[in-house]
Amino acid sequence: MKRLVYADNAATTRMSRRAIDAMTSFLSEEYANPSQPYSFARTSKKALLESRQVIADCIGAYPEEIYFTSCGTESDNWVIHEATQRKFDIVTSSIEHHAILHPCACAETTGLKVTYLPVDSKGLVDVYELDKSIVHTRTLVSIMMANNEIGTVQPIKELCKIAHSKGAIFHTDAVQAIGHIPVNVHDLGVDLLSASAHKFNGPKGIGFLYVKNGLNISPFIYGGGQEKGLRSGTENVASIVGMATALKENFENADKNTNQLRILEKILIDSLRSSGLDFIRNGTNNIPGNISISFKDADGEMMLHRLDLMGISVSTGSACDSQNTQISHVIKAISLDSRYAKGTIRISLGVNNSEDDVFYITSALNKIICE
Repeated sequence: MKRLVYADNAATTRMSRRAIDAMTSFLSEEYANPSQPYSFARTSKKALLESRQVIADCIGAYPEEIYFTSCGTESDNWVIHEATQRKFDIVTSSIEHHAILHPCACAETTGLKVTYLPVDSKGLVDVYELDKSIVHTRTLVSIMMANNEIGTVQPIKELCKIAHSKGAIFHTDAVQAIGHIPVNVHDLGVDLLSASAHKFNGPKGIGFLYVKNGLNISPFIYGGGQEKGLRSGTENVASIVGMATALKENFENADKNTNQLRILEKILIDSLRSSGLDFIRNGTNNIPGNISISFKDADGEMMLHRLDLMGISVSTGSACDSQNTQISHVIKAISLDSRYAKGTIRISLGVNNSEDDVFYITSALNKIICE
């Protein structure tokens, strides 16, 4: 039987056993619609309240600031749609996820001004460029907390202060960050934040949008009036419970998980270097476990398929853009040397990976590249 090494945790993660167990009863016995007034619905209704509180506690928010959505992409779209409806200028970065970039492109077709900030060779937004790009208060700034391809973590608190000094609203796509690095929304000062459960060992098809108290936003989906009338649709109670459980588990094990992943990262990089391979590690201040590597004069797509034949799952860039195997917009934005750019792969390790997995990956890469 072919060995399987899953190293694409930035694409999605394995659900935790605790999350699965927490969901089970809401998929079978406790299936009532939480919006209904009868006693059978009380358990579902209570689970929603408790899950909202758990999520709020994990990110330093108030429970009434958490709105459940179907995923991070929906949360991002909601924010950009709101800015478009209000006819706000939008300032974002050139390396955002397409869940931000594509809605921004749609906003531009309506005549709205969208500014795409450049980044440096490590993927960091230029603070000065942000400052000069905000010309009036009717502006939404949306900068991702951690990049999905190269793992770079932005100085969100500093960027948010600049935006607020100009009277702008600040949103961050924290899909890659939540559950992996400490995030406290009130400390950061952000007005809006997007997250997705399947990135932190929760179920797919569920996420949330944090909306700071006092910030009024319009309904995104109309219907039965759920989520205080802003996002209608019968709540996915089981997945909401699973999301809260997974986030709490990651929150409780944060230090242990980070230490484990940093050790695995070091082993992987040191092993590749000792093999004499010519490569560049992209990004800076990376999310734990996110390793974007560009090999000189190599073909990332070829490496991906060769690794797959050996039972190793990695990616060449964004998993949410799986049909596109060309050089990504992120790699182009950091102006990576063309001799390395095409040979880029992303290895994203998770809590289920081991040292044996890492050595198997590096051995496979050495074999593929040196052949």
